[in-house]
Amino acid sequence: MSDTTTNPSAEKRGFRFSDIRSMFGGGTSVSRQFGILGALIVIIVLFQVLTLVFRGQGLTLSSGNLINVVNQYSYILILAIGMVMVIIMGHIDLSVGSVAAFTGIIVAKSMADWNLPWPLAILLGLVVGALVGAWHGFWVAFVGVPAFIVTLAGMLFFRGANQWIGDSQSVPVPREFVYIGAGYLPELGGPFNFNVLTMLLALAGVVWIVFNELRLRRVQAKMGADRAPLWVSVVKMVVLSGVILWAGWMFATGRPGTSFPVSGIILLVLVIIYAFVTNSTVFGRHIYAVGGNRQAARLSGVKDRRVDFFVMMNMSILASVAGMIYVARATASGPQDGNGWELDAIASVFIGGAAVSGGIGTVIGSIIGGLVMAFLNNGLSLLGVDASQVSMIKGLVLLVAVGIDVWNKQQGRPSVIGFLMNRRKAVADFSGDIQAPAAADAAGKKENATRG
Repeated sequence: MSDTTTNPSAEKRGFRFSDIRSMFGGGTSVSRQFGILGALIVIIVLFQVLTLVFRGQGLTLSSGNLINVVNQYSYILILAIGMVMVIIMGHIDLSVGSVAAFTGIIVAKSMADWNLPWPLAILLGLVVGALVGAWHGFWVAFVGVPAFIVTLAGMLFFRGANQWIGDSQSVPVPREFVYIGAGYLPELGGPFNFNVLTMLLALAGVVWIVFNELRLRRVQAKMGADRAPLWVSVVKMVVLSGVILWAGWMFATGRPGTSFPVSGIILLVLVIIYAFVTNSTVFGRHIYAVGGNRQAARLSGVKDRRVDFFVMMNMSILASVAGMIYVARATASGPQDGNGWELDAIASVFIGGAAVSGGIGTVIGSIIGGLVMAFLNNGLSLLGVDASQVSMIKGLVLLVAVGIDVWNKQQGRPSVIGFLMNRRKAVADFSGDIQAPAAADAAGKKENATRG
């Protein structure tokens, strides 16, 4: 028997372009995220050069600008985390900006007028978000009203509620509360001329990159799947670790009193939690199953109404988190908070690889898509581009990003979005991790054959 037969997990030999692609695809999300990540790098480099030419210095990658980007767009990225789950389900949520503003005014009033301590005010905000989400989830899951209509009504209702409760006035928040939106990792003191906690955070990121890559190779070997050559993994770990350490150093050596923002810490924690939920839990598999084929998922035993309910409720909870972070950074809740946030969150998800029809999308892809929008906004602002022109450019970017994928499908070419999820499904099917969706597909085919 040949070595190929006895050792199916042997590493691939020779150079292949797919090896380069796999450095950043992680083996489960290749083409689409690789392309969007490339677009993000191009945008950052482009604005770094343009600011160097027109402003006399490269501003995009400066410490102060990177800190500003995290502070200014963390709440949009948090919304994108919840929105991708909603869109995977085949829904849309237009109310997130209004829900964030509604939660913000209640939390601000609770501290200013009711003398509620800020930790309890945060808890109150989360409860308010959960109640609003349960209200939306009830109409979508158990009454059957389309999410578009439910959340459109919610957008109008909660926008009015924000202005009615706050009497269309700004309500300031206490200094302690401001820390969650405008605070930074504290200094430890000592002889260091950089923020130690920020660099420790970067080192933790490096450890995670190395651990995750080695774990991936072990899983591939156990599954008998082809592994990229060892040099690919080494280069991947070195490049990503270098980027993380460089970014950590930039955040750690910014202007005195700053470091990595607290809002960024909250965002990182949420990304880790929700990436795990969507990739490695039964609930996450049910989200993809229902979004891909609701009837087949239902026949396989998935309680689709329950999934609808909790996804809508989760979106409003994350909207309340985003609203509180924004209010903390602005030091006050105002009547115009949240305007247009839903559009930025939706754009981030679609640019990050989600499909309009549902069933496709990832948390990491949505974060990358959100960063594309963030650095596009930021770069145009640094160049002094008019706000109306910024809006036009953002619209074109969204249209082109989705249009390219649709055009690929119409031409009979492999859709990068479809390839992303097919690759993901193939790996998961091989390991037996998504038995429920597989059973759902079989049940759906059986039902179609019976009907035929």
